[in-house]
Amino acid sequence: MPHRPTEVPRRTVAKAAAVAGLTVLFGTGAATGRARAATRLGPRTLDLSVNSAALGRDAAVRLILPSGFDTRPDRTYPVLYLLHGAHDDYTSWTRETDIEAFTEGRDLIVAMPDAGPTGIPTAWRDGPDYERFQVEEVPALLRRDYRASGVRAVAGVSTGGYGAMAHAARHPGAFTAAASYSGILDTTAPGVPVIMDAIVARENLSRHSLWGSPILNLLTWRDFNPRARAQGLRGTSLYVSNGSGLAGGSGDPLPGALESALWPSAHSFTDTLARLGVPVTTHFYAGGGHSWAYWKGEFAASWPMLAHALGLPE
Repeated sequence: MPHRPTEVPRRTVAKAAAVAGLTVLFGTGAATGRARAATRLGPRTLDLSVNSAALGRDAAVRLILPSGFDTRPDRTYPVLYLLHGAHDDYTSWTRETDIEAFTEGRDLIVAMPDAGPTGIPTAWRDGPDYERFQVEEVPALLRRDYRASGVRAVAGVSTGGYGAMAHAARHPGAFTAAASYSGILDTTAPGVPVIMDAIVARENLSRHSLWGSPILNLLTWRDFNPRARAQGLRGTSLYVSNGSGLAGGSGDPLPGALESALWPSAHSFTDTLARLGVPVTTHFYAGGGHSWAYWKGEFAASWPMLAHALGLPE
C-alpha cells in the first residue's frame, strides 16, 4: 500500500498510446501470452499490453531494456521483476523511484507486471491468476521476444513484497533472489487476515474472493503463505526489511500504523527461515512508515544482493 491516502488512477496502455502516439500494433487477434501492443515511452522504457489466458484479459507490463539492447541482437539478459503494492499499478516503480536512471548502463531487463487493483499477485479463488501471469506468461514472453535469459530475481513493496516471497517459495529455483520491503510475509499471523480483507474490500470485492475464509479455507491460506512455504526458499538469496512504525515513533500515523501491523508478520517469517537454516539478510529498523520514502532506500540497500544473484556488478 503506497503512502498516498488517495487511490492511484489506473493508467492503461491505450491512454499512454494516445498521449505518446508511439504504439506499434501487433494485431487484435494476438495469441495468448503475446503482446498486442508495445508503447515506447522513452529510449529504453516501453509498456506492453499482454494477452493473458491466466487473467482472461489483456494486462500491462512496463519494461526497461538495457542500454544498447538494439545494437547487440545476439545477447541475452537477466531479468529483475519489480512488483507494485496495493491500490497502485505497474507504473509505480518508475513513478516513485529513479529505477530508469539507476539501471542505465546495467545489462539487465527490468519488468514491472500488473497485479490488479489489490496488488496481491496470487491465484484468486474467484477470479484471475496473477501468479501464473507473473511467473509463467510474462517470463515466456520476455524469453521469446526480448532475449531474456533464464536468470530472474524478484522484489516488491507491500503486497508486492508478499508476491516476491510467495512466488519464490512456491516455485523453488525460479528466482535466484527475492526481496521484500514491508511485505505481508505471514498471511495467517494474528491480525493479518483482517488486513488482507481490508485490501480486498477497498476495491469493492468480496473478501472471500481471495482465498476463501481464513478459517474454513485455512489450508488454502497456508498454501499461499510465504512463511508456510519457506522451505521452498532454500538456495534463494533473500532480503527482508520492515520498520516498527508507530512503535518506533513515526510521525505519520497511517503509514506508521500499517508498518507496525506488519512488523510481527515479518519477524514470524524470518524466525521460520532461521529455524529451517535458510539464510536471509534482514533490516528491521525503528520507526518508519509504509511508504516509498523508506522503500527507495531499502531497494538500494538490497541491490548488491540482487546484482550478485543476477550475475551483475554492483
